[in-house]
Amino acid sequence: MSLWCGRSAPFAPSPEVEGIPAMSRTAPLREFRRSTEAGLRRSAHAVAVRLERLGPRHPAQVIVLGFGAAILVGTVLLMLPSSKVGEGGATFLEALFTATSAVCVTGLIVVDTPVYWTGAGQVIILGLIQVGGFGIMAFASLLGVLLARRMGLRSRISAAAETKSVGFGDVRSVLLGVLRITLVVESVTAVLLAARFGLHYNHNLGEAVWLGIFHAVSAFNNAGFALFSDNLIGFAGDPWICLPICAAVIVGGLGFPVLFELRRHFRYPRKWHMTTKLVLSGTVVLLVLGTVFITLVEWSNPATLGALRPQERILAGFFQSTMTRTAGFNSVDFAQLDPVTLLAMDVLMFIGGGPAGTAGGLKITTFGVLFFILYTEITGGTAVNVFGKRLPRSVHRQAISIVLLAVGLVTTATMFLMLTTDFGLDRILFEVVSAFATVGLSTGITAGIPPAGQVVLILVMFAGRLGPVTLATALALRSKPLYYEYPKERPLIG
Repeated sequence: MSLWCGRSAPFAPSPEVEGIPAMSRTAPLREFRRSTEAGLRRSAHAVAVRLERLGPRHPAQVIVLGFGAAILVGTVLLMLPSSKVGEGGATFLEALFTATSAVCVTGLIVVDTPVYWTGAGQVIILGLIQVGGFGIMAFASLLGVLLARRMGLRSRISAAAETKSVGFGDVRSVLLGVLRITLVVESVTAVLLAARFGLHYNHNLGEAVWLGIFHAVSAFNNAGFALFSDNLIGFAGDPWICLPICAAVIVGGLGFPVLFELRRHFRYPRKWHMTTKLVLSGTVVLLVLGTVFITLVEWSNPATLGALRPQERILAGFFQSTMTRTAGFNSVDFAQLDPVTLLAMDVLMFIGGGPAGTAGGLKITTFGVLFFILYTEITGGTAVNVFGKRLPRSVHRQAISIVLLAVGLVTTATMFLMLTTDFGLDRILFEVVSAFATVGLSTGITAGIPPAGQVVLILVMFAGRLGPVTLATALALRSKPLYYEYPKERPLIG
């Protein structure tokens, strides 16, 4: 054995040491490396399994956590001093309420948006509205994709055949479709509004563009936030402001599946899915009935429609009927509305708009299912048929469950506010239904509700926005085949 101690070469051991071949010496090293790598892989797998168990196990949980995180981030941003006019930042409750209202695209406020929040704060609110609206549309549509992936191949084919409005296979195309529709509708609405604000109301270019963008995004996402202290009362008789906003609200309230199918089969109504037929027919009926009722009841009320010209009264009646579809803009003083009008609006708000869109409420499809169940019972039918198709009994159960939970939530919140405030039942019920349906219309009592009541409204907004979607998905995913049945027994009904 020889050693080289020179500077020009490093230490080089002999290929063999004490008669042991080099191959035999490296074998333990390779074995050690293999065992180490295997141990690391097992540890990483164990950590991944534990994280998976700690994380959300249900798609609905992902959505709830996502919206909760968005509200938390929005609350922190709105508490920054740069978001509030004057010294200091907003209080935690003010920021939390505003962030929740924006992310849940509701529109209820406890402070005056154009006066209390700076330009930076208004931009944050606008961003929260856009994130909440796009997230609702995208995730509600993608719930169908997640649902299909939990099924077998035969069930996935059946689901794709039944829900023709949503492509279950291509998540990317669904998201891009939602994004494309959002940008097109908001851009067109923003251009129309900006032109009107700039040319007719003498706002400079920057102000006109900002007002157009803010109200276009707020309208399409059915948020109802406005940059005027009286909301849109000053534009009650201006069709160039009211009609573009109504159009954006209606389009956003139809829901992405309906818009997607109309784009593909607009000229072929026979190919429309049951969801599209229910949403379109229900939207037209509710808009017409709401416009006629509100206009007739408030026609001679000098504090609301009575102060306007005849054609402006019709426009204002249509505008408010549209806004009860969970938008939240108002062109009249709701504190002066007749109690009968408030009750009718409670019903319209509770029904809401189309599924998988920016609208809230029970959704027109849920109400339609209940209507046809009632019609079948009254006419003595044996199966619930809608537009020539039979409804599965699981859909009956889902619709009834959602309605009962919604009624329970609204009733509980209303009773709590009646115990903690001095406002009347009509105003409190209107406020709670507006929060649950994420409408944002108010008779002006939101800021006067004590902190405990505002926390209740925050919870109602959050549950109202996420409840119907997440509950319907949870019920669909938890359905399991039963291999036995209990004997039947009929209780006395009615």
